[in-house]
Amino acid sequence: MKAWQLAIQLYREVLLLVRKLPKEEIFNLTSQIKRAALSISNNIAEGAARKSAAERKRFYEVARSSDVEVDNCFEVILTSAYLNKEDILVAEDLVEQIFRLLSAMIDNTK
Repeated sequence: MKAWQLAIQLYREVLLLVRKLPKEEIFNLTSQIKRAALSISNNIAEGAARKSAAERKRFYEVARSSDVEVDNCFEVILTSAYLNKEDILVAEDLVEQIFRLLSAMIDNTK
């Protein structure tokens, strides 16, 4: 499943990026973005395993919400000047691709 594959790639990118964040953010921003990024692939996988369309759709919605949460964390990172835009370009592109794919998956789950 393409969305799941991209979510795994995003998690790897997030792991690389958080190494560059200040140590004082380890229990706040670092922890939060890692949990949100991991939640995307976890919820896609769990949704795919569900038999009912309603359950699948709900897990895909949760995955999309986690994707938005990761995007928001990137905005906080940029606003706080912890990293610059060029540092997060690859990860931001993955976030956008995942959002589009999950939106289509949600719309097509009947």
